Amino acid sequence: MVEMEEEGGGFGKKITIGVCVMEKKVKCGSEVFSAPMGQILDRLQSFGEFETIYFGDKVILEDPIESWPICDCLIAFYSNGYPLEKAEAYATLRKPFLVNELEQQHLLHDRRKVYERLKLYGIPVPRYALVNREVAYQELDYFVEEEDFVEVHGQRFWKPFVEKPIHGDDHSIMIYYPSSAGGGMKELFRKVGNRSSEFNPEVRRVRREGSYIYEEFKPTGGTDVKVYTVGPEYAHAEARKSPVVDGVVMRNPDGKEVRYPVLLTPTEKQMAREVCIAFRQGVCGFDLLRSDGCSYVCDVNGWSFVKNSHKYYDDAACVLRKMFLDAKAPHLSSVIPPTLPWKLNEPVQPSEGLTRQGSGIIGTFGQSEELRCVIAIIRHGDRTPKQKVKLKVTEEKLLKLMLKYNGGRPRSETKLKSAIQLQDLLDATRMLVPRTRQGRESDSETEDVEHAEKLRQVKAVLEEGGHFSGIYRKVQLKPLKWVKITKSNGEEEEERPVEALMVLKYGGVLTHAGRKQAEDLGRYFRNNMYPGEGTGLLRLHSTYRHDLKIYSSDEGRVQMSAAAFAKGLLDLEGQLTPILVSLVSKDSSMLDGLDNASIEMEEAKARLNEIITSGAKTVQNNGSSEVPWMADGAGLPSNASELLPKLVQLTKKVTEQVRLHAKDEDEELASSDDVIRPYDQGKALGKTNIDVDRIAAGLPCGSEGFLLMYARWKKLERDLYNERKERFDITQIPDVYDSCKYDLLHNAHLNLEGLDELFKVAQLLADGVIPNEYGINPKQKLKIGSKIARRLLGKVLIDLRNTREEAISVAELKSNQDQDSISKKPEKEDAEYQSKLYVKTDDLRRISTTSNTMDQDDDDDKETKYRLDPEYANVKTPERHVRTRLYFTSESHIHSLMNVLRYCNLDESLQEEDSLVCHNGLERLYKTKELDYMSYIVLRMFENTEVALEDPKRFRVEMTFSRGADLSPLEKNDSEAASLHQEHTLPIMGPERMQEVGSYLTLEKMERMVRPFAMPAEDFPPPSTPAGFSGYFAKSAAVLERLVNLWPFHKHANSSAK
Repeated sequence: MVEMEEEGGGFGKKITIGVCVMEKKVKCGSEVFSAPMGQILDRLQSFGEFETIYFGDKVILEDPIESWPICDCLIAFYSNGYPLEKAEAYATLRKPFLVNELEQQHLLHDRRKVYERLKLYGIPVPRYALVNREVAYQELDYFVEEEDFVEVHGQRFWKPFVEKPIHGDDHSIMIYYPSSAGGGMKELFRKVGNRSSEFNPEVRRVRREGSYIYEEFKPTGGTDVKVYTVGPEYAHAEARKSPVVDGVVMRNPDGKEVRYPVLLTPTEKQMAREVCIAFRQGVCGFDLLRSDGCSYVCDVNGWSFVKNSHKYYDDAACVLRKMFLDAKAPHLSSVIPPTLPWKLNEPVQPSEGLTRQGSGIIGTFGQSEELRCVIAIIRHGDRTPKQKVKLKVTEEKLLKLMLKYNGGRPRSETKLKSAIQLQDLLDATRMLVPRTRQGRESDSETEDVEHAEKLRQVKAVLEEGGHFSGIYRKVQLKPLKWVKITKSNGEEEEERPVEALMVLKYGGVLTHAGRKQAEDLGRYFRNNMYPGEGTGLLRLHSTYRHDLKIYSSDEGRVQMSAAAFAKGLLDLEGQLTPILVSLVSKDSSMLDGLDNASIEMEEAKARLNEIITSGAKTVQNNGSSEVPWMADGAGLPSNASELLPKLVQLTKKVTEQVRLHAKDEDEELASSDDVIRPYDQGKALGKTNIDVDRIAAGLPCGSEGFLLMYARWKKLERDLYNERKERFDITQIPDVYDSCKYDLLHNAHLNLEGLDELFKVAQLLADGVIPNEYGINPKQKLKIGSKIARRLLGKVLIDLRNTREEAISVAELKSNQDQDSISKKPEKEDAEYQSKLYVKTDDLRRISTTSNTMDQDDDDDKETKYRLDPEYANVKTPERHVRTRLYFTSESHIHSLMNVLRYCNLDESLQEEDSLVCHNGLERLYKTKELDYMSYIVLRMFENTEVALEDPKRFRVEMTFSRGADLSPLEKNDSEAASLHQEHTLPIMGPERMQEVGSYLTLEKMERMVRPFAMPAEDFPPPSTPAGFSGYFAKSAAVLERLVNLWPFHKHANSSAK
């Protein structure tokens, strides 16, 4: 380094910095401390080497460039009303050193050119396509729009996708959502007051009045990252809540948008360098999307400074100083002085703390315990009964429809889910359904009448709700019989289907009550599952010390429950569709399906049928008389065989009453030419309240008319007991119970006589049947449970293991730092900072890529991570970090998981071990007959920081469960239940312990007991992530982000400028 030359105790001629920007972009005078530009220029001036000249609006707009002040270095950037060409002419005339080159700033006004430039430099961008129109509403042959996708030059973009105007200054960006998530559109815009976006559920068609970019939507976990460069070697990143979630801007008490500094990966730092060089903008802001383990640039803003960060202002001033000295006074040294000149007067920033305490549910293990992980497996909320209609069809119209959508293959089945497909089916069905019912003239016509009834039911289902959404209705058409016919050319033969099986599945929709339950439970988790004050979780989450991931099965009711829960958990506003698309990941392989255990479940049902229909009063106890739950068929009522005829009789009684209602409704329909569309389910997604008008009119709740309600009960009556064979079907018991409970809760106003008595009988039987469908005894329950929940159990173990490894890494780094700080004196800090800035770039790159990275060898790699940067964060405990994983699923997975947790010790390899669940817990679970809507299992892991790292007691796991909304709709003594009953909903039971108070389940034991039943980590899909994070305190990350180096393309700007 060349020593700094001094003349007479001071510097020679000062370097002049011209600030040629609109006045609104740089506040001077008394307001200087409120603007980042003022803060940084003040710091630069305090070095004593620079003189700042502010041009001012009058000079910039009115004076000729020849009379503009002459300067050595120029800060000039475009904003509204700025004469960019005039500034370019000045730069050509005077040739100052430019922090941001002017010619390239034209690119930033056109998003097409921005993306082209990014691609040219190999910077990842989301997949996109351009639609260029010369005039508004111009029809383009290369642009196709369908219900759930657009196609541009053959490139298909499925919803959700993003639509951006090509003009960079037009901030009206739209996101279009798929019909499977409820449809609609969200408009993003520049912040207006407290909002940055609005959701419109009615808009489903894209804009056509201009030219647009279409790009795939990248789910980022509800977070945006803004990156700020100062030269190509310095990048600072801040995360904020994304406007795509609920559009509400988070603000601090001063009214500023809440943002928190986060660490960039080495790959992202390289991207920042490339952006800076590609656009030749020294000071440059851009937007980063982190999705599925990769990062993408989606917007480049040009000149941008971070707001309200004194540390950033220090860094930016030091980097700019070096830039200016290298360009205009390379003979002077740019070593940073040991004490920064402005440090003495820097105001102290207040820091906010978090109270810390141990577990709130089981009892505290001392103040040294920290919550590290919350894993919850949650059943969906209250839903309408699931329905299925099967009928054989021979009608030409329906067979042609099948061929239309299966590519003309006569032996292939077809699935109809999209709105266009279902509309086609509805049109065909309307033409086939007779307007009036024919009277039965003879028994031979019975089948025809039943066929017409089923077609009528299909028509009613398709008309229900007023618009289609594949999330609720799906139709399968499967060919059964074929004939060979001669082709029109008279030579060849071809096959044609002449009969097909039509299966229509519908219902199972999350009700307004289900949505309310999920949102309430999310709120409960926010206030009770995270130690600390009520806002503890929101504070953790907003400061990027809460790593939240939400997974859901493929079912619409499960996805919507997850979105509603997230709304309550994170205190979000607005409709569920944007929340669902932004925050919930679908994983059907982990959370759907019973295929793996179908054989064992059929065996269990057969044995169950045998026990019930034999009328056996006592059941063989499987060699253990101590506990009731070890017996085969435990929980079945002893008089089950006597209850079955009663169940059939009461079902018939209810069905007949509904039939009379349906008859009246059918007559009204027959006399009217209009299709009754009572309810829009798209709107219902956003509802939390009952449709009072329908209730007052004496109609069924929700979107179900009496015709469909009758079809539901008639099918139950027909399937429950086969009169010809005199045989009961016990697999129908859960469905009868389901329908009873639904109608008692939602249709009590219809006053169906005998419904409450039917409910009591159905409940007695269902409480015995449902748990035994997942295994007739504990050993079978364990076998079936491990087959259904194998993948989920594997993921839970990965979550716990990753949390432990992360916590140990942090503890070790913190321990090393504490030891270092003891050996250093505080006054050396500034000198150390100075030397840190001059670590060689190559060394840094090597350090940052070879240092230990977390989560490199497992499924967790694909999860997007946001890490608070402790160097810049204004929080007391930046190392405090909580991982939350929420898994939303169906009843089968809750039962399966619970059975593995309580019976895993029955496996031969674990015979010597006690159960993970204590005896009282096992007894409570045996008495818990139903894991109802919103039932859940929660595993919380705590770290005892006073115990040695290698001690098994360092990590404790606490297990709790809730029965969910397990309260009878007939309950009259519960005041909370009574008030909720008015809203057609039931309260969710609080958590119950699965361990004794004061007991200590180590993570080590939990892993040992569960591992035999879980999918091994190596069987999960391989990671798809680039270079990972190197921990919160990795020195390489902190240094690299503040590294000051050469500004390569400006060093000889004057000689090489073209």
